[in-house]
Amino acid sequence: MGLGSFSTLQIIALAPHIVKTEPLPRHILGISAYYHDSAACLVSDGRIVAAAQEERFSRRKHDARFPTLAAKYCLQEAGIGVDDLECVGFYDKPLLTFERLLETHLGTAPKGLRLYWKSMSVWLNQKLWIPQEVCRGLGADVKVLFGEHHESHAASAFYPSPFEEAAILTTDGVGEWTTTSFGFGRGTELHTLAEIKFPHSLGLLYTAFTYFTGFKPNSGEYKLMGLAPYGEPKYAQRILDEIVALAEDGSFRLNLDYFNYVAGLTMTSSAMDALFDGPARRPETPLTQREMDIAASCQKVTEEVLLRMARAAHRETGMKNLCLAGGVALNCVGNGRLLRESPFENLWIQPAAGDAGGAVGVALALWHRHFEQPRSADPDGDSMSGAYLGPAFAADEIESFLETQSAPAASLGADELSVCV
Repeated sequence: MGLGSFSTLQIIALAPHIVKTEPLPRHILGISAYYHDSAACLVSDGRIVAAAQEERFSRRKHDARFPTLAAKYCLQEAGIGVDDLECVGFYDKPLLTFERLLETHLGTAPKGLRLYWKSMSVWLNQKLWIPQEVCRGLGADVKVLFGEHHESHAASAFYPSPFEEAAILTTDGVGEWTTTSFGFGRGTELHTLAEIKFPHSLGLLYTAFTYFTGFKPNSGEYKLMGLAPYGEPKYAQRILDEIVALAEDGSFRLNLDYFNYVAGLTMTSSAMDALFDGPARRPETPLTQREMDIAASCQKVTEEVLLRMARAAHRETGMKNLCLAGGVALNCVGNGRLLRESPFENLWIQPAAGDAGGAVGVALALWHRHFEQPRSADPDGDSMSGAYLGPAFAADEIESFLETQSAPAASLGADELSVCV
């Protein structure tokens, strides 16, 4: 029977019997990819459902490829498909980064031609086509939106925090043009008060010393931090006198004569050799006291920069809480000094402070800023679920896997486990 068979009165009479359905949840997938530590994060109606780095599935350390497996896991955890996504957020704006690369290479030509051709091949084949790459990686047409790199860091630091308002400090190598920013968050708002631009970068300074002491850039920075306690900061004042012009508010400029990352294929220049009593250590060769002292010196300077920036952020915002993100926020020794010596009462640090956390940040930023949805901070915790956002396995699954591997194992109750105090 067609609708035309009903009179107006009949339709009104039937209306009260129509069952109202709840609106479907809005799902946003955040993606970081193509640089290092690619990751995916699914946010459903403002709640972080799942988040994981691609390396956890691919077993390739610092995997930079599109996070196909991590995205698949996030969707499975929510019980949805790609077609259920409201949109996909990408954690930075590639066109701004491309602009920086072009300006930098043109400004250093012809010296930077080798680096120019090396980077352009990647950009022209992949990084300029992020929407297409995302759709290809997910196997479906989706709407792709972009957030700025340091905005994604700031969002990942503030939105999951337990604070209704907080100062925010983001510090890394570089994202688009920005290397450091500070500002504040309040409710759903994010505000930037000051920035430092490329090529002046605390993250790249630390990476340069990682390279100079023989470790792998964008991978071995934790080794430099771990090496520091074995040395004396005998070169710290030399770094401040010759390499880093540091202001009282934590702003700084680097003496680019000592670096090669702007136009070359290495992090440091030969000028470093004379300043630090010899050439860079070759990878995998024995460590000497010199490398330990260089590590201690770089760490001390880094901590001093962070403390000055934190004090400036406190003066400017007047807030008692501080949130941190960006690769430099993975420096736990520096974070310890901020906790002990900065004027802030409380710190909250994004567990995935590096680029992986950008997937979390862009998804939350879209929810709160693009879709203008409210935020409710939990003063007794955070919305990262203790960072337990990756795959979980039941006891029977673990037992079954161990059996397939013929691995010797025993199941112990809680009262049978050794407890370390």
